[in-house]
Amino acid sequence: MPFHQPDYRRLFLVLTLLCCTSFSVFAQKSREQLEREKSENQDKMNEIQSILKQTSSQKNVNLGQLRALNQQINNLKKKIDLLSDDMAILDKELKTLEKKRSVLANDLGKLKAEYGDMIYEASKRNVYLNQLVFLFSSGTFNQFVLRYKYLKQYTDARQGQVKQMEVLEKELMAERQRITSKKQQQQTVLVTQVSENTKLEGLKTKQDEVVKELSQKEVELRNQLAENRKATNLLEANIRRIAEREKKERERREREERAEREAKRKAERERIARENAEREKKGEAKIIEEEPKEEPVVSSSGMSDEEVTLASSFAASQSRLSWPTRGFISGHFGQRPHAVLKGVMVDNLGVDIQTNAGETVRSVYDGVVLDVTQMPGMGNVVAIQHGNYMTVYAKMSGVTVQAGQKVKARETIGRVATDGDGTSELQFQIWKSTSRLNPESWLIRR
Repeated sequence: MPFHQPDYRRLFLVLTLLCCTSFSVFAQKSREQLEREKSENQDKMNEIQSILKQTSSQKNVNLGQLRALNQQINNLKKKIDLLSDDMAILDKELKTLEKKRSVLANDLGKLKAEYGDMIYEASKRNVYLNQLVFLFSSGTFNQFVLRYKYLKQYTDARQGQVKQMEVLEKELMAERQRITSKKQQQQTVLVTQVSENTKLEGLKTKQDEVVKELSQKEVELRNQLAENRKATNLLEANIRRIAEREKKERERREREERAEREAKRKAERERIARENAEREKKGEAKIIEEEPKEEPVVSSSGMSDEEVTLASSFAASQSRLSWPTRGFISGHFGQRPHAVLKGVMVDNLGVDIQTNAGETVRSVYDGVVLDVTQMPGMGNVVAIQHGNYMTVYAKMSGVTVQAGQKVKARETIGRVATDGDGTSELQFQIWKSTSRLNPESWLIRR
């Protein structure tokens, strides 16, 4: 009777493909990305919670508290969105596991059916044909060997079938456990999502209360806004003064370099003329004057080679600059509606970064300190040159650098000041010559 050995290679291939499908890899990458985003968002929430605690400790509500509340609400919404993403990924993972379990169960059923057929055939042989009789009834030695190999193959196949069923049963049990675990994860995520939505509603209620209380202080807020505008105008005038000063300095250096090069050419021409006069008296051939090679020390923009290199390097770092301090952007670049006063616009020369009291301020790039000054409403202000670019750090309580000093990226230059409302905020700006730029497009994404 012919015997067909089960295709074990096909079964192992099915298991391998199930464990390594492209969907599983995709899901794993999505899971890793999701967990990274959840971790980063939670770090932001913890940081802002500390800032919110500081501003909320004041007796009266203030704009700093409102900004921190707004940021915490945004991050909590982000967390809830990420939990929704988590549920979607868990659904996909469950579907994949269920599909894998179904395939495994189907293959196991086929193996058991094949094994049952093998046992039935074996029982028939035991009734009608003794294996020894089957062997020794061979007509020739070659027939004996063939029958022996057949029986051995049949026995090995049965043993292999049993082992394969054991492997599939273990894998099936493991998949059932994974499915149970995923369903438990879904339940945990669902409970967390409900809890975070409750927190969100609480924060929104607090936000409404703060806005309502601040709205009752319209006169105070308008006076504060006027003072801020005055301080901002003084700061802008000071920055433009520094930029113009540096521009004139580069032009002066360029003129001096040009005059020095011209003086060298003139001296060389005079030297050659004198030597040729002597040669003419002696009847010797004259020296042919060669045009001196041009070796510009400064560029057409008036910057030195070192400044040109630094400016080019700084420009290439757009969207990759380190943050000058910890915290979150509480005031965006350019014109924006006031947080409370309706119909009132606020113009920001850079960005405000709200943080904890006494937080360290660091230079975002290599450069040279151009100016250190103290200004009403802006505290200590530091301007650092990066070729024809300039970064400005205002609202600082202490400064650890001085004009003319070279600084490295991430080097400490001072600390953030805290105003009378208990808000600690750094004003950070980026300029190219006399044009202001949006710092948010330069700082690394957080």
